[in-house]
Amino acid sequence: MLRNQKGITLVALVITIVILIILATVAISFAFNGGLIPYAEKAKEVGQQDSENSAIMVNDAIKYMEDLVANGTIPSVTE
Repeated sequence: MLRNQKGITLVALVITIVILIILATVAISFAFNGGLIPYAEKAKEVGQQDSENSAIMVNDAIKYMEDLVANGTIPSVTE
């Protein structure tokens, strides 16, 4: 006589948990050992350096324009 079974078996549950553990191990290994984390840290450093370089360039441009106005090469906006 067959009975109606509902739910999952213990074997299916254990297999699913083992597969999830393997996937998590691979993901963590990829993230920390030459994967995402080192690339993210390098990108952060590059972004900070670019921001500093941009600020220097903007300040240099402002100083250059102020020097042109002071020398009378171009008229002041307020004149």
